Amino acid sequence: MRSKIDELTIESLTGADAAREIPSLARLRMQVFREFPYLYDGSTAYEEKYLAAYTAVPDAVIVTARAGEVVVGAATALPLVDAVEEEQAPFREAGWPLDRICYFGESVLLPEWRGRGVGVSFFTHREAHARSLGLTKAVFCAVDRPADHPRRPADYVPLDAFWRKRGYERIPLETTFSWQDLDEEAESPKRMLFWAKDLT
Repeated sequence: MRSKIDELTIESLTGADAAREIPSLARLRMQVFREFPYLYDGSTAYEEKYLAAYTAVPDAVIVTARAGEVVVGAATALPLVDAVEEEQAPFREAGWPLDRICYFGESVLLPEWRGRGVGVSFFTHREAHARSLGLTKAVFCAVDRPADHPRRPADYVPLDAFWRKRGYERIPLETTFSWQDLDEEAESPKRMLFWAKDLT
């Protein structure tokens, strides 16, 4: 699937096509996730290993936003049955059918390209991919940071309203991921809240 937004090309990539983008996507993730609310202090080696897991799953997709030859944004998705245990466990324990669910990973975009509809396109491409696999629900999780977090920018606006406009709602499931914040000396667990949407 391919679409255009102004001078940007949005494209869904799988397999070898997605694998070729791993180095640029790793750099992009490290840059964007340093921002609040993730404050992620990552490494190129970890990012490339993480992304390689997506390209190894035949039914996974990486959606890229490209300005000319430069990747300025990306979003990922894969069947929940192929996701990591931290993503699967809450749904398994709640009795949800894992084989009907698509898990949406990150959605990252450089600041200068925001506000043009790229985020909407990322959801459209991933939802189309999920439906093409016969999956009937899309889910994702987002980090839960307190409103009084010391590194929260004064002008920060949570994405809750954007997600709800796309048809997603918070569900009473959560998980935990660990990473090292910019001001931490080691990894610490982060609470992650799930959102979901019916695709039927």
